[in-house]
Amino acid sequence: MTDKPTAAIPKAAGRNLPDFARATRRGLCFRRIEDTDLPFLAALYASTRQEELAPLPWSEAEKAAFLQMQFQAQHAHYMQHYPDADWLIVEQDGKAIGRLYLETWPSEIRIIDIALMPETRGNGLGRAMLEDVQALAAENGLGVGIHVEHNNPAMSLYRRLGFAKREDKGVYHLLRWEPSGPA
Repeated sequence: MTDKPTAAIPKAAGRNLPDFARATRRGLCFRRIEDTDLPFLAALYASTRQEELAPLPWSEAEKAAFLQMQFQAQHAHYMQHYPDADWLIVEQDGKAIGRLYLETWPSEIRIIDIALMPETRGNGLGRAMLEDVQALAAENGLGVGIHVEHNNPAMSLYRRLGFAKREDKGVYHLLRWEPSGPA
């Protein structure tokens, strides 16, 4: 027996996928993650950290090993601390291009993580997904919460969509969006 948390992907048996109409109109499809998605998810994670690691004097092999270790730690943390979440792969034209991790709490839908591959960023796909999460929350009288790094380029998008800083968590801001009526 080990004290290490399991990184197994919980099965959300019997739960329907959320309806993401805006994203679907943009050509996106969603499905639950599977163990076979872990290499893609590791590459996606690495893509979100490339700029941060670029100035370090490490070899490419050292950077890759560090990113793999960090991905595994993050994945294990998510699986342990958010067992009831919807773990979704975002696909376009049959190809995995991102992830959207959501958990519903009594007062909010928490976006655990949202990320797209670099070649798909900046063309409105993330906005469509966020607006869909906001619509889902509004339908259920919930807010939307997310932790966002201070220097995240998407911070301006969150602000345009009505997210406001609720708390400074060091490296992250806790942002929250409140429904003001039908989305």
